[in-house]
Amino acid sequence: MTGRAGARVPFGAHALPYAPGTLRPCRDGDPAAADRRVLDHYELWKAYFLRSGDEAGGRGRCAVFTPDAAYPFVAEAQGYGLVITALMAGADPDAHALFDGILRHVLAHPSVNHPDLHAAQQDAEGRDVGGRDSATDGDLDIAYGLLLADRQWGGDDGGHDGYDDHDHDGYDDHDHDGYDDHGHDGYDYQALAVRRIDAVMECEVHPTTRLTTLGDWSSGRYDEVSRTSDWMPDHFRAFRQATGDPRWDEVLDAHLSLTGELRTRHAPATGLLPDFVVDTTSGEPRPAPGQVLESPHDGDYHWNACRTPWRLGADAVTSGDVRARAAARGLSRWARAATGGDPGRIRSGYRLDGTAYGDPGSPAFFAPFAVAALAEGVDEGEDDTGAEGAQGWLDALWARMCAAPPDPARAYAAGVQLQSMLVVSHNYWVP
Repeated sequence: MTGRAGARVPFGAHALPYAPGTLRPCRDGDPAAADRRVLDHYELWKAYFLRSGDEAGGRGRCAVFTPDAAYPFVAEAQGYGLVITALMAGADPDAHALFDGILRHVLAHPSVNHPDLHAAQQDAEGRDVGGRDSATDGDLDIAYGLLLADRQWGGDDGGHDGYDDHDHDGYDDHDHDGYDDHGHDGYDYQALAVRRIDAVMECEVHPTTRLTTLGDWSSGRYDEVSRTSDWMPDHFRAFRQATGDPRWDEVLDAHLSLTGELRTRHAPATGLLPDFVVDTTSGEPRPAPGQVLESPHDGDYHWNACRTPWRLGADAVTSGDVRARAAARGLSRWARAATGGDPGRIRSGYRLDGTAYGDPGSPAFFAPFAVAALAEGVDEGEDDTGAEGAQGWLDALWARMCAAPPDPARAYAAGVQLQSMLVVSHNYWVP
């Protein structure tokens, strides 16, 4: 794939000022050095996990390969791929082409329940499997990635929305390089994003609680379950801006309010969130009491909730919201104290009281704490007790991330780590 048009928000521009008091790794170190570290990890991520052409289901397509998932291609990974390639534009001349290739894969696999949501799993032959329905986290990131793409490359007339009557997979059969005659303006990213955002609201947000559900398949008792790793406040803010739909304000408030409630009632000493919350419609939501979907650890800080310091921290530093910042800071301060400031001691699983049960070493667990650590900076007029410790903690986490290249067998951890590095290096922005 060849390079395409330049980016409006190029990687390395550090274009969006973060909230006052946000820390930087290595304090006053060279931002360009941090950018190079991110770029190095990105190039390895591409080499290990991006597939194209026949390996991704057809010419002109790309897809993020997940050797550690139940199937080779899953919605969560495609969402990560769209967000990452959009943010890396300007550093990678192929970023736009890669983004459009992943988008072609997504458009070729609609959910059986709604054409504007993504079927969550494909096998090695590119066939939809596992029910052909959606997963909320993938849909949220896909929609968000489209908004990033619109900011980077969109805005010109003549784009199509990916649903031409004669072109069900998003490209014309007569176009042998995989792109239609519109060139890099072939997709109306904004229109595609709004359609998907509206579909998420219709099918993946509970109409009463305004909490995210598990997917467009959720019904019955599963309508009373929400996965905390789907709680992405910055995405909800962007969706409100893109659509003008005030219900997204309700979604944002519902998730940040419940985050605070869970911390207060169920994890006052740690701030940890569980993988899944149950009884969401009862007025007394609580951590899952055991296995409700995936494992006996559904009520613990496990392989879903490990992303919450990243999601909450990203919103804290881009929006400055006091609720997100309190949650991110609480997580960072607990982890710093629990490990004595040594990221190597972060374990891959905790009870909500802080009791560890997992092995150490996974970037999926230690990288998100670096994003939360950004929020430990000091606001004007605030007591600066512990500020030096927070800086040292962030620097130690950053050093550990830089020294941990992606494992080609672990797509999930690599995607979480790379996106955490993008936020920590101040290369993240909200469209």
